[in-house]
Amino acid sequence: MSHDEKTLDTTRANTQAGEPAAGALMAGKRALITGVANDRSIAWAIAQAFRQQGAELAFTYPGEAMGKRVIPLVEPIAKAIIDCDVQSDEQIERSVKDVARVWDRVDVLVHSIAYAPREALGGRFTDVTTRDAWRTALEVSAYSLIGLARAFKPLMKPGASIITISYFAAEKVVTNYNVMGVAKAALECSVRYLAQDLGQDGIRVNAISAGPLKTLAAAGIKGMRAMLGENAEKTPLRRNIDHEDVGGAALYLCSDLAKNVTGETLHVDAGQNIMAGVSMQ
Repeated sequence: MSHDEKTLDTTRANTQAGEPAAGALMAGKRALITGVANDRSIAWAIAQAFRQQGAELAFTYPGEAMGKRVIPLVEPIAKAIIDCDVQSDEQIERSVKDVARVWDRVDVLVHSIAYAPREALGGRFTDVTTRDAWRTALEVSAYSLIGLARAFKPLMKPGASIITISYFAAEKVVTNYNVMGVAKAALECSVRYLAQDLGQDGIRVNAISAGPLKTLAAAGIKGMRAMLGENAEKTPLRRNIDHEDVGGAALYLCSDLAKNVTGETLHVDAGQNIMAGVSMQ
């Protein structure tokens, strides 16, 4: 597949969705979405929320194999679809050029990228956390936010925003999450440093710490299915979240409603993060 074929300009109007309501929160905004893998991806839920509120959307995907999944899903609503492996600075820079062919600015950058080798996501932390697993998890899941922010900064004007997706394992130990918890901690810390740095350019940076959801990424974590079944009763609201909850939170953080919110990690987890691991019942 050639580069031209990978970069699909689909500027035709979306005839299936209808027009956004008057006064839509994202009207006129242009959002670049990373991390869509299928229709159960958190990034897809965010894209849907943005689209319903008037945003124009562009998407990235990492490589030809993932493109076969992502392109048919996003093509009806995408202004551009770009092949970008965030482990390559050259591909990140090329993606900026590809976006600039379609838009003269990016108002929102959604970072929803995380990966660790499957064998590192189950078993004792000391046994399964190899040097390569550590390097891969931190590079893909945390450093990529910095790399994308730096590359797209020239296209982001004052009032623009960046969001990323984290998880409670950045703060407390979640069995089997292992090196991904370390990567999420690095991600949340990076959000704060980016917020301080990019604030002088008028760009906001925030994270959403989402409760557990059934996603392609979560499927690789040992015990995730059982944990989802038990999780609801451990939250104050006695329920699990759904994808639309994260989409709504992202909509708030990237709209002008949150124009003075930056450097934050917003928990969207039915209150799970406030609970202690000890019960006296």
